[in-house]
Amino acid sequence: MKIYLDSARADSWALPDGCPSIAGVTTNPSLVHQAGLPVTLQTYERLVQAVADRGIAELMLQLPTADADEGLRWQARLHALAQQRQVTLTIKLPCRPDWLPAIGAMRHAGQPVLLTGLSNPVQLLWARSLQASYVAPYVGRLASDGRDVWSLMQACVAVQDRGGPALLAASIKSPDVLAQLIACGAGAVTLPPESLVAWSGDTLTDKAIAQFAHDTAQSLRTPDH
Repeated sequence: MKIYLDSARADSWALPDGCPSIAGVTTNPSLVHQAGLPVTLQTYERLVQAVADRGIAELMLQLPTADADEGLRWQARLHALAQQRQVTLTIKLPCRPDWLPAIGAMRHAGQPVLLTGLSNPVQLLWARSLQASYVAPYVGRLASDGRDVWSLMQACVAVQDRGGPALLAASIKSPDVLAQLIACGAGAVTLPPESLVAWSGDTLTDKAIAQFAHDTAQSLRTPDH
């Protein structure tokens, strides 16, 4: 399973020991805004540079416009820079029919595309017909809405394993959900850096190690005579 950091803040991409290696970074207009940055082509170009400077191999960027011509202008600039800096670029677009001109334009340009916000199996089949590289359902949002999350995840994995779009699961709220995604065969997940850091340790592990240290010390005590 690949892990992507869900953040537009370059200062959050450095992870401490105990965290698994990451495949890349993924972001969207909301995360860019939350990072205090304008959602502009220049900001996206700076993100490509920042990823390259940190030796990160992949970057997934969500375009803010459904206009196919404008999207192609952004893609051409970003693709050229990514190639120059040896970063693998994936363009993210919403999984909605009104974005079809932009999706078609990316496909015509040979650009790998991730369709984000996928929420049901019909959208999954549509994404497969469009030859998307990835689909990204928001697992936490689906669960909050009362959806049958795991049937959809299993369907995504089945399509993935038959040569369709890879499942990149987003909005993961707990390590238990991450474990279920690993078990069901998800191709990738995206996590905020703070979640990855928080889950890299565990109180149960700490308690076990403390017990080992205590018992080792007890075993070395010299008995009184």
